[in-house]
Amino acid sequence: MADSSFDIVSKLDRQEVDNAVNQAAKEVATRFDFRNVDAGIKRSGDGIEIQANTEERANAILDVLKEKLVKRGVSLKVLDAGEPKLSGKVYKLHVGLKEGISQENAKKISKIIREEGPKGVRAQIQGDELRVSSKKKDDLQKVIALLKSKDLDVALQFVNYR
Repeated sequence: MADSSFDIVSKLDRQEVDNAVNQAAKEVATRFDFRNVDAGIKRSGDGIEIQANTEERANAILDVLKEKLVKRGVSLKVLDAGEPKLSGKVYKLHVGLKEGISQENAKKISKIIREEGPKGVRAQIQGDELRVSSKKKDDLQKVIALLKSKDLDVALQFVNYR
């Protein structure tokens, strides 16, 4: 019998992120506390740009974005938000989007599987993802449950289960 396997990836659903940004922009445009102030949110290249006339309003817009992302099923672990910086008369906040599993996180996940996972389960790092394989499908289910129980600083998806 051939080994069963699955891949651990950290992919970003860009369409859902775009939808969340658009919803947040609509809410900011209609909310009373953002009326007649220079406040907004938009996608820009590899991230999201937030601008507001005060630091507190910039953080409030970030909270609105987080709420919209959660409702759309996007993990908040993909966000890499900095601190609002004063640029002229407005505060700008760049929110980066993280995708892929870094080598450091891949090694950490692999170590967890080796030390705490069932015997006979192998994890191989393949670029920005991991391939986990075992002779028993039940062991793979245990690995998925183990990783879901850990608080890792990367959003994980389990794909190509076979």
